[in-house]
Amino acid sequence: MSRKVWIEVALNGAWTRAQQPNVPVTPDELIADALACAKAGAAIFHFHAHDPVSGEQNDDPDIYQAVMEAVRGETDAVIYPTMPIHLYDGWTDRYQSAAELGRRGLLEWAVVDPGSLNLNAYDFATKRLRGKGTVYVNTDAEIRRGMALAAEHKFHAEYACFEPGFIRLGAAMHREYPDAPCPIYSFRFAEDLTFGLPPEEWALDAMLRLLETEAPGAPWMAASMGGNMTRLIAATVARGGHVRTGLEDAPFGTRHTNLSLVEECVAAIQAAGAEPATGTDVRADLRALAAR
Repeated sequence: MSRKVWIEVALNGAWTRAQQPNVPVTPDELIADALACAKAGAAIFHFHAHDPVSGEQNDDPDIYQAVMEAVRGETDAVIYPTMPIHLYDGWTDRYQSAAELGRRGLLEWAVVDPGSLNLNAYDFATKRLRGKGTVYVNTDAEIRRGMALAAEHKFHAEYACFEPGFIRLGAAMHREYPDAPCPIYSFRFAEDLTFGLPPEEWALDAMLRLLETEAPGAPWMAASMGGNMTRLIAATVARGGHVRTGLEDAPFGTRHTNLSLVEECVAAIQAAGAEPATGTDVRADLRALAAR
């Protein structure tokens, strides 16, 4: 029997159509994209709630709920929200939407990013920076807040592992909060940003060696931020991992849609001798890990 590989789709990110022309913004657009991608083979969806008029991220829990319930009503997919990037005053408010969705019983997965980093746009060909950068911050208190919510509401934290050190801190945080379900380690490789490692096999092997040291047997997936993930899919499948794609991660201005990215992913997974998983498969895999 062919191995089942999870495909996660990051539907929109914080981007507006000025950056990604084909990005879904409104609840109806998000729902339509998710349903089409699920039919094509995606099992997991991550998205950001946006103001339907301005297109800017607003993290409205009612928007999150509407999209999540609509997608769950038509598919068996896992679907989960983001968290704001220091849009509010005070660290407790950063998880305000997640806490509310947890109280409503809607969280199956959620974002907890175990680390901070500098973000600079980068020209991979010339090795030059493109403009000024910023800092993506996750304080110790914020990470602990996310893990406490995971333990309370029993959701799986997806760790965006932008740097190798995120694996180490994420594993240590899970040991601090053992009642939280097992996290998913999402390796984020990059070409047009300066963080972390490029989407190359040697980089994948380095991340995996560290993961096996810190969290043996933990579930993981690979993604390329602003680059080409397709060339790393065969290696990811061969090493037992899963795949993330979507317009949040794609190079700005791409002509791709979420659906076309999923179709590319499915073809590459099948060429590597595996098949796309369903949401039911994802949950079964996680139950099997928990039973070890």
